[in-house]
Amino acid sequence: MFSNKISLQFLSFFLLSISLISCKNNNSEKEEDKKFETKRPNIVFIMTDDHAAQAISAYGHPVSKLAPTPNIDRIAQNGVKFNNNFCTNSICGPSRAVILTGKHSHENGFRMNGEVFDGSQPTLPKFLKEVGYQTALVGKWHLHGLPEGFDHWNILVDQGNYYNPDFIKGKDTTRIEGYATDIITEMGLDWLKNNRAKDKPFMLMVQHKAPHRNWMPALRHLNKYDSIEFPLPDSYFSDHKGQVAAQQQLQTIYEDMYEGHDLKMSVEKGSDSLRHNPWKTDFGRMTKEQRDTWNAAYRPKNDAFHEANLTGKELAKWKGQRYLRDYLATVASVDEGVGEILDYLEESGLDENTLIVYTTDQGFYLGEKGFFDKRFMYEESLAMPMLMQLPGEIEAGSEINALTQNLDFAPTFLDFANAEIPQDMQGKSLRTLMNNSVSDKDFRNAIYYHYYDFPAFHMVKRHYGIRTNRFKLIHFYDDIDEWELYDLKEDPTEMTNLYNHPDYAEVREEMHQSLDSLQQKYNVTEEEFNTTPEEQVERAYRNFAKLAGEDPENYPDFKN
Repeated sequence: MFSNKISLQFLSFFLLSISLISCKNNNSEKEEDKKFETKRPNIVFIMTDDHAAQAISAYGHPVSKLAPTPNIDRIAQNGVKFNNNFCTNSICGPSRAVILTGKHSHENGFRMNGEVFDGSQPTLPKFLKEVGYQTALVGKWHLHGLPEGFDHWNILVDQGNYYNPDFIKGKDTTRIEGYATDIITEMGLDWLKNNRAKDKPFMLMVQHKAPHRNWMPALRHLNKYDSIEFPLPDSYFSDHKGQVAAQQQLQTIYEDMYEGHDLKMSVEKGSDSLRHNPWKTDFGRMTKEQRDTWNAAYRPKNDAFHEANLTGKELAKWKGQRYLRDYLATVASVDEGVGEILDYLEESGLDENTLIVYTTDQGFYLGEKGFFDKRFMYEESLAMPMLMQLPGEIEAGSEINALTQNLDFAPTFLDFANAEIPQDMQGKSLRTLMNNSVSDKDFRNAIYYHYYDFPAFHMVKRHYGIRTNRFKLIHFYDDIDEWELYDLKEDPTEMTNLYNHPDYAEVREEMHQSLDSLQQKYNVTEEEFNTTPEEQVERAYRNFAKLAGEDPENYPDFKN
């Protein structure tokens, strides 16, 4: 009996021990899960529209030294600056589609504005949700149709308006009084503070309209740079020698900008009525108080212009200054908004485990070659500024010179989220560059680019090409069939087309071979180049109808 009692005590002790060990193991597993969870960073992705690298002071351009962006620069100071980041297709909607899918335009199906993005295809937010992330999007969408894969979204209608913009949330469209950049910043902060689940990692995409055409600053910044004389580029009066496509474009500041819509020029001294202003929605939706403040700021400037009676090159220079002042004043509110988001992340401690990204959908011209807008494969519109920070993972104040693209964003974010990167994504994770497991020179030898939107506004010919660390090869097809080759080391502003220069014959041949190789790698087929002139014209009229506020389906009536 004594032995039985001992046996029972021993058995009880044994079972209790097993239970304790089991509990300890379960707790350990939960702790490991929690530890694993904290290793997956949050992602705050801030993207502007048409923000040139020249207008971000972290990049050191003379213009940005006069119009600094101290808050955006904080991300570079706390993390990394990418010096050779490029887009695959320099226009708004297609760039966004590439970011969402990690695939070139011909693969994700959205090649030009006016097309409809297939939201049912696999995208970055959907992949993140699969591994437990919550996803949110506020601001500009511009892919037509509604966002998919987001737990929360509130988007601008189409291109959006600077003043009192309309937003779509679910099935409701609501006009919100105020300034678009400020409203979008507030929406992002509200979601971070009040609407996200605190026990899950998240991705928040804050996507601004600014500084897209027509560059309407916030009321508080209407006179911000009136006293500043910004340096115009040396190429401002370029004749585009050897550049046939550039000779035929319609995006020269002093020839093609709408004097009312773009430059806010009045019809005469003492008047607040604008000159040619085909899209009146931006000014027409202002409240009386907003418009009175606007007129009080611009009438004295416009009156001074009329008194000066400028002509020729002096008028062209004046237009350049008006453009830069408005553009950079529009950027100012973006920088303030970035500062508000950074401040909250730091105050809440979220910055310690949040990958913060600042970028734009493509580059932009600030007078180089006389241009505004983007589209061309020349450096200013091809370049896509990008800054990232994540303490413990990204070295503060570092720089990366590898050839990177918006094609790489989705794989990078999935990599940080410990999620599997789909094999059909055509980009590469940038994490290997940031942890120095791959060198800049070994990451990528060349990038591929393809622009499709012709005929359309600005009439930039369709073209494709590649860029290496030193050289660039571009083919403008359609009706001109022109090739251009540039030595970026000797000619960084791309003024001299070397395609037929005998000294570059070997380089030309090597670039053609690299182009063929990349097109094969990215599944580029002949179908990409076979759109008929009739199809191009039909699409152009649809685009023009849409931009004029007409139903694109009525394009034959609009055409007539």
